[in-house]
Amino acid sequence: MHFLDQAKIFVRSGAGGPGAVSFRREKYIEYGGPDGGNGGKGGDIIFEAVAGLNTLIDFRYTQHFRAPRGHGGSGSNRTGGGGDDLVIKVPVGTQVLSEDKEEVLLDFTKVGQREVFLRGGDGGRGNATYKTSTNRAPRQHGTGWPSEEAWVWLRLKLLADAGLVGLPNAGKSTFINAVTNAQAKVGAYAFTTTRPQLGVVRHREREFVVADIPGL
Repeated sequence: MHFLDQAKIFVRSGAGGPGAVSFRREKYIEYGGPDGGNGGKGGDIIFEAVAGLNTLIDFRYTQHFRAPRGHGGSGSNRTGGGGDDLVIKVPVGTQVLSEDKEEVLLDFTKVGQREVFLRGGDGGRGNATYKTSTNRAPRQHGTGWPSEEAWVWLRLKLLADAGLVGLPNAGKSTFINAVTNAQAKVGAYAFTTTRPQLGVVRHREREFVVADIPGL
């Protein structure tokens, strides 16, 4: 049985670090040239499909994901450190959709599939890279390339491991509420369940998905 689970999240890659403006100041060296290093690259936003996840429930509580920016360059031609990539782990069967849900941007079909969604900004150039034969003491530097950001929808094509099928008022919703964290509607009348309800059962460090099917 196939069902859909979805969540909306905000993602932003890291901006590039600024380049440095620096000049050599060494003893016994009369003319010190520019030695400002480049800035570091910002972190990427990466989606990865992993085993052991069945739902998108975690994304209902954490909706903003921001990768760190790159560090600034420094003197002695030292390049700034790059920002760490942010890996967002999703269940197999997850699709990444545009904000208007009109375009499928990524589709994860197997465990271990890994895709770079937003690339971090490149670091800015230090003043050492601006040195020319006519400009021996440049003071300009790059500020770093900006980050990328987007609102996207995560849509999971769920495959339920077990389904509860029975007559109306047989206690299917009561049962799924008892064994999972689902909040299916319960009432003293028939057909309280109008659409399938999903719940995840956790038992002995294992998980499986149960679906509450409307009464037949």
